[in-house]
Amino acid sequence: MQHFNTLSSYLDYLGFPSPEHPMLCVFNSKGNGFPVCSKESSPPITNDCYSISFKKYVKGDLNYGRTKYDFTNGALIFIAPRQVMQWDKNVAFEPNGFSINFHEDFLKGTELAQQIKKYGFFSYTVNEALHLSPKEEKQIESIVENIEIEYQNNQDEFSKEIIISQLDTLLKYANRFYERQFINRKELSNNLLEQFNHYLNSYFESGKLQENGIPNIEQIADKLSVSQRYLSDTLKKETGKTTTEHLHLFLIDEAKNILLQPNKTVSEVAYDLGFEYPAYFSRLFKKKEGISPTEYREKYKLN
Repeated sequence: MQHFNTLSSYLDYLGFPSPEHPMLCVFNSKGNGFPVCSKESSPPITNDCYSISFKKYVKGDLNYGRTKYDFTNGALIFIAPRQVMQWDKNVAFEPNGFSINFHEDFLKGTELAQQIKKYGFFSYTVNEALHLSPKEEKQIESIVENIEIEYQNNQDEFSKEIIISQLDTLLKYANRFYERQFINRKELSNNLLEQFNHYLNSYFESGKLQENGIPNIEQIADKLSVSQRYLSDTLKKETGKTTTEHLHLFLIDEAKNILLQPNKTVSEVAYDLGFEYPAYFSRLFKKKEGISPTEYREKYKLN
């Protein structure tokens, strides 16, 4: 896998013009034009830069991690340093949009250097890009134009502070729109919870819990074709519980059923549910239910 340490080397690989600033570049179809990548296709590549882009997709596959971007209506794309990108020779975009690329060192010593890591959309898989309404597009484009003006015309002691302030504003708007996307996709979120529960039920009924142990969150998210962060955020937004909490609830519910079977010891119940150590199962059960598995069995045993 090829990695680019500098912004200049990354842009040179793409066939883009050299940046006017060693750690920042802005391309905008309404300003200095949106360059066409000279690479018809690319193997997996990474770099040390953040990228915020808005493009409208025409055809082809652009891979980000394990999935593909959905550009159909135009989407804000957020890429963090060292995330893997790859595309094939059939990729094509409409000749408009914008792209802001900046090296992670550009933020050093600023509050945004830490804040940017808290925005979940920088860690999402590509099919979770942020889709914008026409009104939202205009709001973002206005901020981008301000950044572009500062980038092109005012390289002085105030430029970096002003640009970072504008970047901070852009990301705050993006976060607002991202929250809106969660609301608008409530039906999708509910469906995701159903898929989550269906996967756990199938996993349990097939005997994989006992055979392979409790699945981790990354494994579940991968099976649902979403990122770990997106799965957690979606469930938390709609139910108030994290992915881990939902997993624990599933295990406890199944445990209650098995504990009422008189021929099963508590240790056997723990192993059936994928716990490597029965003591951990007992601690989790008591934490969630307020009583131990043995006390639960005595309290609710069938006569």
